[in-house]
Amino acid sequence: MLHDPNRVYVFDTTLRDGEQVPGCQLTTPEKIEIAHELEALGVDIIEAGFPISSPGDFQSVVEISKAVKIPTICALTRANKGDIDAAVEALQYAKHPRIHTGIGSSDMHIKNKFNSTREEILERAVEAVKYAKKSVEDIEFYAEDAGRADIHYLAQMIEAVIAAGATVVNIPDTNGYCLPDQYGDKIKFLKENVKNIDKAIISVHCHNDLGLATANSIAGLQNGARQIEGTINGIGERAGNTSIEEVVMVLKTHQVLGLHTHINTKNFYELSRMVSTQMRMPVQPNKAIVGSNAFAHSSGIHQDGFLKNRENYEIIRPEDVGFPNASIVLTARSGRHALKFHLERLGYNLGKEELGETYHRFLTLADNKLDINDDDLLLLMTGDNMYIQSLLKR
Repeated sequence: MLHDPNRVYVFDTTLRDGEQVPGCQLTTPEKIEIAHELEALGVDIIEAGFPISSPGDFQSVVEISKAVKIPTICALTRANKGDIDAAVEALQYAKHPRIHTGIGSSDMHIKNKFNSTREEILERAVEAVKYAKKSVEDIEFYAEDAGRADIHYLAQMIEAVIAAGATVVNIPDTNGYCLPDQYGDKIKFLKENVKNIDKAIISVHCHNDLGLATANSIAGLQNGARQIEGTINGIGERAGNTSIEEVVMVLKTHQVLGLHTHINTKNFYELSRMVSTQMRMPVQPNKAIVGSNAFAHSSGIHQDGFLKNRENYEIIRPEDVGFPNASIVLTARSGRHALKFHLERLGYNLGKEELGETYHRFLTLADNKLDINDDDLLLLMTGDNMYIQSLLKR
């Protein structure tokens, strides 16, 4: 089914799963703006919403379908005809529509959520796929809580829905429960034991409850999955979804995996800021890839190594993800090399002895002021000792 067996398809659910964070609801125009940027980023599938859930969500899927040309537009449903009918109607303008339907696969969900049996759930899953297939060719099936499902029953379910017409099978670690080796083994088992698995793409959809979403997604890809589902900035319910920018950059950095995407990684930083602003959800400074400190060096040892050769402490170039630049942050932990770097940038070229004297005055300043900026350095170099003394009195 895959033209390129090493290509990983990127399924973005920022506008659906990501938007389920309390207080982060977007208007339709805001969703369209983000959808355009996701298209520019190069994502393959945009999950635009859950049409049956509200008139606003329905309309967002309609308008995004009209606005976006290249990516597949996906609408989420439960395994029932009413949900699927709403999705079909909402997707009527999509150039490449997909219905994403599914049901619980773990005994926990079957018994405690649906009050049902494995046999009845299997029947409902097959019926939903067959019904959706009558209207839309591209059908993705999600086996909710697959992370805790019995592997043999999960394999039976996946085989049945592929036979019913599913083109993509989503194996969610809905609660972020699995360890990477467990999740990878689950994907491997399906790859090796579902006889018609070559008729569908295996997708990984991981949550970050234990901080393992990215690791689990990579483990799934290493074992045969070829679609990754996630969000920009890793936003989502509870502890969030897999961070798309993390998975993409892992694949780009570890080329030994032999996997690649069609993502324009230089767009990550600006899109991250747009999503953060519109959803009113700040990005933590130490967030991998897009956090404000992701390329900041403050330790003297690290700064010295970075200034000698940036590859000593950088495995990703900031420009590769659209980050403005790497920064040498001056703190009380900074060394002479970092101070010299900033002073030369400001036009001061000091000899070894003069640099030593200036460095001691700099440490006094840095011990009493958390952030050292260019104005502070200029005052330091003009000999404004009154300024330093005023800090010491605080």
